[in-house]
Order: sequence, then C-alpha cells, then structure tokens
Amino acid sequence: MERAYPSTLDNQKTAFFGRASSVSVLEKALQMLESHPLCDHCLGRQFAFLAYGIENEEKGKMLKTMLLMEAQAQAFEKKMESIRILKTLATNGFFKLAEETLRKMGKRPPKKAAKVCFLCEGCFETVDELAKRAVEKLGEYEFSTFMVGVELPVDVEEREDEFKARFDVEYGENMRLELGKLLSRKIAQHSGKKLDHHRPDIVVLLNPKTGEVRLQINPLYIAGRYKKLVRGIPQSKWICTRCRGNGCEKCNWTGKMYPESVEELISPPFLEATRGVKVSFHASGREDVDARMLGKGRPFVIEISQPKKRFLDLKKLEEAVNAYAEGKVEVSDLRVVDKSFIGKIKKGEAVQKEYRVIVEFEKEVFDEDLKMLEQKLTGVIVKQRTPLRVLHRRADLTREKYIYEVKVKRLSPNKAEIRVRCQGGLYVKELVSGDEGRTTPSVSEILGQKAKPIKLDVLNVIM
Repeated sequence: MERAYPSTLDNQKTAFFGRASSVSVLEKALQMLESHPLCDHCLGRQFAFLAYGIENEEKGKMLKTMLLMEAQAQAFEKKMESIRILKTLATNGFFKLAEETLRKMGKRPPKKAAKVCFLCEGCFETVDELAKRAVEKLGEYEFSTFMVGVELPVDVEEREDEFKARFDVEYGENMRLELGKLLSRKIAQHSGKKLDHHRPDIVVLLNPKTGEVRLQINPLYIAGRYKKLVRGIPQSKWICTRCRGNGCEKCNWTGKMYPESVEELISPPFLEATRGVKVSFHASGREDVDARMLGKGRPFVIEISQPKKRFLDLKKLEEAVNAYAEGKVEVSDLRVVDKSFIGKIKKGEAVQKEYRVIVEFEKEVFDEDLKMLEQKLTGVIVKQRTPLRVLHRRADLTREKYIYEVKVKRLSPNKAEIRVRCQGGLYVKELVSGDEGRTTPSVSEILGQKAKPIKLDVLNVIM
C-alpha cells in the first residue's frame, strides 16, 4: 500500500514516512516549510532542545537534507510526493540542492522562490556585521565583561508566538535568545572580553531588524575612606534653601550654602581619571559641618556614571585627590567594589563610632563630677528624640542608641574633653546639651547644669 502525504497542516495522525502515530519531527519540519519560508536558523530553532550540542543552524540544514533524501528515495519509487517535497525545499527552504535535484529529474524549479525568512526576516544574516559594529563602538571604553541584550519589534515576536502555537512547538527556542547567544559569541571572539550575565561592565543593546547598536555603560564603584581636616565644610553639596540653587543674595549668588564640600573636593579627580559623565557620593553616615573627621577616616563610595576608563592606578588617583583637596580633605585605601558595597556602608547605624567633644560647663566641675559622668554614661542606652536642629529634615521619632564607653579629661575648671565610643547614629552634641530634654540621659542632666559642646571631632568609624 502506498504512503499518502497529508495535504492539511494540522496534527492529525498520518501514514507519512510509514508512521501511523503522532506527527514526527521530520513531518513537522515539512509542514512548517510548506506554510512559510524558513531559514536554517529558524527551522532548527523549533527543535532546539532536541539533539543537544548541535547548533540550531546546523539542525535546520540537517532537517532540510533529510527531507531532500526522503524526496529522492520517493522519486526512485516513482512517487509524486517527491516533487512536492523538492519544490517546497526550493521555494521555502532556500535550498539550492533541491533546485539542482529537480533539474536532474527533468523538472523545472519554481520561479517564485522566497527571498526572506518568514520568522526572522533576515535577522540572522545581520549577526556578523552587527557584532563587528558593536565591537567598534565598544572600542571607546575600557571594560572586562559585557552582556548582550536583543531588541526586536513587537510584530516579530507576536508572529513567532502565533507560529509556535499553530504548529504546537514543544522543543523550540526563543528568537531573542538565539540571536543573543550568537551575538555574544561573536563579540567575545572579536573583542577578547568575557561574557557576564550577572554584573557586566557594559550591556550591548542590539536591534538586528534596524541595525541599531546602543551601549549601556554600567557605573564604576570606588570605595575608600576620607578624613576631613578642617571645620566648616559639609559632606555633600548644600543647595541654598531660599533659591534652591538658582542663586540669590543669601547664598551670594552661588546657589550653595557653602562654597565647597567633601563631595566637591573629592569628585573632580575621579571624574577626570575615568572620563565619566557624573559622580555620586555615598558615605557611611555624616559628620556635622563644624566637626572634623579624623582617625582612619569615614568609609565612602564614589559612583562614576558611564566611565570610559576602568583600569585605574588607584594609588595615583589617591595622590591626585589629596593634591586637589590639600589641607582640607584626604582620602586613603581606594579600591574597586561592586554596587552592593554601598548598602554595606549605608548601614551606619550598626557600626561603632568614636567621638571627641570639647565641652564648656556653665559652672566649675570637679573630678568627682567627671568620674560620675564616665560611670553613668558607660554601658547605657540613650533615648534621643529627633534633635530640634535636624527636625526640618528628619522624622520626629525617639531612637535608642547604646554607649559602649565614655572617658572624660579635665581641661580647665569649666571645660573638659569627653571621648565617646557608641553605636552609630547617636547625636553627640545633644548627648552633651540634652536638647531641652529630648535626649536622656545627657551630660547636662547628670550634672544638673548647662553643658555646651564647643568642638566635635569624629575619631573613628569602626566597620
């Protein structure tokens, strides 16, 4: 009994290729080609998860070759279905061997062969050129790792979804994924750089349909510690509260409350060294404008947007920053980190800090008074309601902070040096003054007289 080739494209049982069960891989491939022109990549992709280790393009060629062999076998048996298969391969399979076989059989090849793949519309033909253009654009930047993102028009993806649903594709691979793999491989080959799907230096965004190449340059993060050697400098740029940065009489038309800041003194050399677009400054807490930051310094991270240079001599950069901010700010221990490090240093509440504050008392204090201060402020929990001086920018809450140790040294009859090692986030000035009863216990409360902080220094931030 002769085998009959099905004329419909549904998944009904067929006797084609001698099978009486469900549609085989080869049958389904032929059904797809009968309906639409498909390049080797797009035909092979529909069976991507079969025959691991073989590229989709190679699978597509293999399927077309197997169909050619089947057609030739049927031709030897004088079956007309062979001509139909060969014409399908010649018309929709971009398969020159099918045309040659028809000619050898004395048959005329179809005049109207398809010119472009129904699914990708020639996107896979652009991979080599697109990868070369991407590498050329990447040449402007220093980087170690990259990742590829593929952008496709909505209608292309919708067409593929409909195609998969129509042919009940079970083992197929997404076109975007296949293009991404091929482009990644080519870019890695031409650039010598490493593919990284987690934390790439650069994301290459490619549109095979339009040929557009865009680069998403991920930030560079450099951590270190800074010391503020003088008073009267805020940590970050302080915009004028009256004019909001536009310039007015109050800010002497500068738009700022202070002419410079730690951030502004540190940032320019980083920007120059990396040739980035802008910088963002992140630090583990902040000291008051009139307080110095001494000791080992305060941990910080500089985030540089769109850096062109990543391979830096950090020692040389450190020297450049310290020369730029000479006598005012000093940085040390520079190192490249990832974004997660910002979260670590922001958890300043969990770290310990050491302060030195010079206190002036309303009346003379005696040695026993100072001894009492040490005893009553060491190993205690201080309750602090948001200080009046920062109430305009912080929620009015009561916070509890732990003091590990307090040491007091007399300087004069009504002055003393107090050293405090405490939990991060404690307001030391208010610990001295009491802030009208909003901080308890306090130096003023314990001694029963007014105590005023004169000079404050941060001595250490213990991460």
